[in-house]
Amino acid sequence: MPDSRPTRRDALRAAVSVPLAAAATDAAARPAEPPTDSPYQPESFWRDRMSPPDDGKKYGWFVDTRRCFGCHACEVSCKAENDVPLGHFIRQTFYRDVGTYPKVARVFLPMSCQHCEDAPCIKACPCGALHKTTGGTVAVDYDICCGHATCVEVCPYGAIYIDPTAKQAVKCHNCYHRDEVGMPPACVSTCPSQALYFGDLNDADSPIRQAMDAAKEERVDLVQLRTDRQTRPRVWFAGPAPAAVEDAIPAEGESYSGDAYDIYHWKDSPH
Repeated sequence: MPDSRPTRRDALRAAVSVPLAAAATDAAARPAEPPTDSPYQPESFWRDRMSPPDDGKKYGWFVDTRRCFGCHACEVSCKAENDVPLGHFIRQTFYRDVGTYPKVARVFLPMSCQHCEDAPCIKACPCGALHKTTGGTVAVDYDICCGHATCVEVCPYGAIYIDPTAKQAVKCHNCYHRDEVGMPPACVSTCPSQALYFGDLNDADSPIRQAMDAAKEERVDLVQLRTDRQTRPRVWFAGPAPAAVEDAIPAEGESYSGDAYDIYHWKDSPH
């Protein structure tokens, strides 16, 4: 069924006149306080929100970095589609130069929320805004989010930021407003090299499954990032970029930013 929760765009429109999520900040609505040394809420508070709807779908992503040439079209389309303010990103493409002069190359790694099966942001959210929706998509309920930012502190992929106007958490939501009408996420539609695939992993005929199966037939390794965090991400990568670029990706307590493109970071790449 279509998700009827308010969108981020709705929240931004309301931010100038109505305080957001007032009920969520009420002390009576909060769960019992977790141990002071833990950012996570009691399991009883997040258990139901960690379970996706029983819709038979399992959404995931496949990023073929062998095809990505760093045009940043996915970034631009995402910012336009979701009203992302200057200096902030829902999706970002990281890069590294590899090899030794004169045999060098630049590899690119498009990144966004990994839509983890065991999502730490859901466990840490003190107001109950983060939840699973269609196909296991990790989304933010903008009628509840209080902008506490604990989700930013625990995300192993730096994929969440706090909107400077609405004062709420923002992240990739698989463009669920497009999915509801049968359209792929904006970044997928825009990618000129067909490096991005999104869809139902349970559907053997879906483009994502066909692309992943084709890579496996070519004996190309499909890898995931930071599996040591045990979040069980729903994004797989092919190609050399993950190993070369992973150290450039933000981690817990960080968010994507324009600093990733600063010329002074060029020295971080081996030559």
